Amino acid sequence: MPQCTVHRLAEQALLYSVEPPASLDVQRRIWAMAARAADWRGVVDVVPGMNNLTVTFDGTADVAALERNLKLAWASGEARNATGRLVEVPVRYGGEFGPDLADVAAHTGLTPAEVVHRHAAGEYVVYFLGFQPGFTYMGGLAPELATPRRREPRLAVPAGAVGIGGEQTGIYPAVLPGGWQLIGRTDAQLFVADRDPPSLFAPGDTVRFVAEEILL
Repeated sequence: MPQCTVHRLAEQALLYSVEPPASLDVQRRIWAMAARAADWRGVVDVVPGMNNLTVTFDGTADVAALERNLKLAWASGEARNATGRLVEVPVRYGGEFGPDLADVAAHTGLTPAEVVHRHAAGEYVVYFLGFQPGFTYMGGLAPELATPRRREPRLAVPAGAVGIGGEQTGIYPAVLPGGWQLIGRTDAQLFVADRDPPSLFAPGDTVRFVAEEILL
């Protein structure tokens, strides 16, 4: 069983952390813990992250009991299969839309066309949203596509940019600084404040990238 820790994150928050690596099995257990903890006395909010769960609470909570219950919830081995939607994301790969595609190909030893094919062939699960509204952290990237982040991050990555950062792939929801390797771009709007729900994705969703155009 992975090593786990629980500690005070703030005056009224606890962080339960599971050591790497991240996996869907671990994430399913985190989702199950979140569902349990949401009903505990004094709990205000639960926020699943990757290999961790943040629990915020009010003055009625018994902190020692919360820590004990988190440990017991993890030890139970209960898992929750988030029954999310299938979301297909059209992507234009390469060229001006994917300026780092050649670099990813060089690092992986694949051709640019093979990188695109393998990236679009995958099925990805949204583990959680963070960093910026609508930014998804997904599992499921083929190991052979893993590529380190750029040594020099860009000051402005375009909205909709599809990138690879280490062992993950993701989409930038807005113009942001970032160091992921950009291989394509989508016109899908990941976060719209007055939309219900505002985020295109939710934890547990399955994501497929559809190659709309390939520029090599």
